[in-house]
Amino acid sequence: MSTKDKIDGLMSLSKKIELGGGQKAIDKQHNNGKLTARERIEKLLDPGTFTELDKFVTHRCNNFDMAGKEAPGEGVVTGYGTIDGRLVYLYAQDFTVLGGSLGEMHARKICKVMDLAVKMGAPCIGLNDSGGARIQEAVDALSGYGQIFFRNTLASGVIPQISVIMGPCAGGAVYSPALTDYVFMVKNISQMFITGPQVIKAVTGEEVTSEQLGGAMTHNSTSGVAQFAADNEEECFAQIRTLLSYLPSNNLEDAPCEDNGDDAGRMDESLNDIIPDNANAAYDMAELISKVVDNGRFYQTQPYYAKNILTGFARVDGRVIGIIANQPKVMAGCLDINASDKSARHIRFCDAFNIPIVNFVDVPGFLPGTNQEYGGIIRHGAKMLYAYSEATVPKITIVTRKAYGGAYLAMCSRDLGADQVIAWPTAEIAVMGAEGAANIIFRKDIEKADNPTEKRAEKIAEYKERFATPYVAAERGFVDQVIEPQETRPVLANALEMLSTKREARPVKKHGNIPL
Repeated sequence: MSTKDKIDGLMSLSKKIELGGGQKAIDKQHNNGKLTARERIEKLLDPGTFTELDKFVTHRCNNFDMAGKEAPGEGVVTGYGTIDGRLVYLYAQDFTVLGGSLGEMHARKICKVMDLAVKMGAPCIGLNDSGGARIQEAVDALSGYGQIFFRNTLASGVIPQISVIMGPCAGGAVYSPALTDYVFMVKNISQMFITGPQVIKAVTGEEVTSEQLGGAMTHNSTSGVAQFAADNEEECFAQIRTLLSYLPSNNLEDAPCEDNGDDAGRMDESLNDIIPDNANAAYDMAELISKVVDNGRFYQTQPYYAKNILTGFARVDGRVIGIIANQPKVMAGCLDINASDKSARHIRFCDAFNIPIVNFVDVPGFLPGTNQEYGGIIRHGAKMLYAYSEATVPKITIVTRKAYGGAYLAMCSRDLGADQVIAWPTAEIAVMGAEGAANIIFRKDIEKADNPTEKRAEKIAEYKERFATPYVAAERGFVDQVIEPQETRPVLANALEMLSTKREARPVKKHGNIPL
């Protein structure tokens, strides 16, 4: 056979593999509103940058009818490319080939790109579209999942790991995404569940659709398993690119700095009026944040889950910051079980990847009630305390209004390691709200008064004047600066610049025991 014949054979085999399960299967994928694995890669990466690895890998299973069954590319496309010029590794499961099912060699391809991503210090992205374990390969398939889970865990905190759910994801397949940093889902296309609707109906008699059980909004708003939801695949890829623009490639780098033309010294007079005179009235913390950060861009993570707390990324003077902020518009900004989990996870991600944490505080306390106590609010709230105390990145806390009791501590007080605590004159830093405090401290005076209602109002006003301010905390050194609200951006930019060389060590240990 001549060299030309061999080259022609290579081209022919390559084209066959690139067709995956064949044109009929590709058409079916398109008819279901889904792109193919290769189309997804092309849309996500910078044009023309994808290099495929292990294109010719194939299975070696002889069980049942697999001996004569072809699986082009082993049902997964793997390789590397760039996003905004930065190296990423990725894999995309090919649903047109045996339903994207995972077998021994399929898993081995995924493991190879994960290993390379860690070695090169580059993010790893998984585009999941699979029917689950390849049943014919039995324990070899299960072993493949185990090897992926193990690598997810070793890579955690070393490189950013992103999972994109672009079809069904069931059984053991859901655990790799759950081990990664961020999960993206597409509405009406993505599903994640341990057991599907048919199994649930057979075992419990409960009837539920796939979308209700494990659709994009179920996991974005109810379970908290996913962090992002997109209307379609193209929007999903745009979201991934935006997220990566805020992240370093690995734990030894800083996030990319960006000169975006927004003056670090810019003040915003409207901040002076954003806090209502009525201490119980709501305002939008997201709006406040947008007035402080570069160009008003605050990229929220988990925007549909635990809306009483905001998490996400922004820039100040071009520097990336991670944000944790109470949202007075929802549940008065109280901390609860879900908010504690959401914020603790974000804190730990930012700390792992050298991203300074900025906290905007307006918190009246932890949410009371039997549901919260029985659900373990003590344990879940402790996650925030642990995460803040463990974090060694620069930590800046800005108290805009209420900061009461244990929730004041849980939002990164000085005692939990805040490097700078800044308060507005509207800040109320106290053990509890004035009404509750007055009822306890002045109970006897109120009971003895001729007009208890009038006396109570008088004592509430007295407590507010003496303690519901930032000044008692400032007198003790728990607050570093009390500033005019309009100065927040330049003061924050200055603090971030000052803290840019921060170095802080912790006791040597294998690892701590976070209250999971």
